[in-house]
Amino acid sequence: MSKDGERAALRRMLGGITASLGDRNTHKTLTETFTVLSMPPTDEGSKRERVERSFAQVPDSDLLQLAERFLQTQDVGAATRNQLQDALWAEASPPEIPMRTRREIARALDPTVLVQHPARFMKMLDRFWVINDDPFSELLSPGQGRSLRSRIERHFIRNPDWSTEELFEALGAFEASDGRFARFIEAAVAGDVLLDESAQRLLAEMINEHLRTTGSELRETGTKDGYPRLALVPSQLAHTRRPKNVVFASLRKPDIRFRSAVDNDIEVVGGDALVYDRSVGDEGIRWRDLQSWWQGEQQIPDDTEAKNTLYARLHSSLPDNSPGQRNLFGSYHRVLGAAVYDMPALLPEVWLHWDPKTVKQRGPQALLRFRMDFLLLLPHGQRIVLEVDGSQHYTRDHGRTPDTAKYADMVAGDRDLKLSGYEVYRFGHDELRDALSAHALLSRFLPELFQRHGVSL
Repeated sequence: MSKDGERAALRRMLGGITASLGDRNTHKTLTETFTVLSMPPTDEGSKRERVERSFAQVPDSDLLQLAERFLQTQDVGAATRNQLQDALWAEASPPEIPMRTRREIARALDPTVLVQHPARFMKMLDRFWVINDDPFSELLSPGQGRSLRSRIERHFIRNPDWSTEELFEALGAFEASDGRFARFIEAAVAGDVLLDESAQRLLAEMINEHLRTTGSELRETGTKDGYPRLALVPSQLAHTRRPKNVVFASLRKPDIRFRSAVDNDIEVVGGDALVYDRSVGDEGIRWRDLQSWWQGEQQIPDDTEAKNTLYARLHSSLPDNSPGQRNLFGSYHRVLGAAVYDMPALLPEVWLHWDPKTVKQRGPQALLRFRMDFLLLLPHGQRIVLEVDGSQHYTRDHGRTPDTAKYADMVAGDRDLKLSGYEVYRFGHDELRDALSAHALLSRFLPELFQRHGVSL
């Protein structure tokens, strides 16, 4: 389905969901609900008319955010919840997992390893599937009812005569969306469900044996509550490691020296660059992480002062001769607003993303050419580079003469970055020529970027 078709389908779905707001609210609480959902306020007419007029004013670009706010703030029921989740997860371009692979995974999974703790296992199933599908029978015969929950407890937990394949069949896992199936198997091997690291690794290896044929695999991306955090990522990202240092916001080119290739130690001399030397976790580097680091480095007790001085320091590193970069940086923060605190930090003028694995494979000199206008370190080791291209990138003589050598060098750098696990997005300087143009562009681009890479707004 085309992007326009997906948006039209999402609007129809949300239209049906929002229609129920009138039935569940008084006129007063409906006004409050509009505020919670960030829907345009309307005052006149019946509750139904107010809802219809408000929803009609929601632009297509805001539909995904509205769906997410429904999930966060409204009790919509499991079936509607799943519809909204599927729409959101589809935007993140989940890996395609064919039915054959799903069945092979199910056949490989040992039920006794899956169900280490029945209550936790059932709670996990309840997050992804509609298992309370016959609540009245449960009231009449607790534990013996006809609901899917009761049948799973009887046939998969208490008196296990179902295989994992039969469980997946009953859940609808074979026909489920790719995004739902991917998150389901991530949750099934999570530490808070199994409480057993060896079981986590055993199940992940069983799954990966079949999953790798699809170009994806479960990979350890960090820890949570002391247990490995396993996430489904494209196989080409499986080589990534946490960066040891990020050298950025340099006022001039820093002198980067390699003190120890064995220990991956570097020394930054001059250039007035900032060096983020904390461990980069599974969530990447968010503004909150960067601000906390800055606050400690500068010994600033006040959060607001830390936020303001950090923004000013980053902004000061942007070149005066590139209004496009300055407009992109400012628009990034204006578009995200207060939400930026929990979003990936936009790191400007990055001279080095010190990745020990890349050094081992390509040598330390390879990293020295990786100067980036902006770098975003996203969850699960995803790396996004944003470049602003003025005419100096492909011309000489102050833009009068095309320079094919410069252009060739630029695209060669892109190839090296992509081979090392980065996604590169380029902007023409004219797209960002003024603050208004930049804001309009970033307002469209950022939601789609984050949805594609699985970052929640």
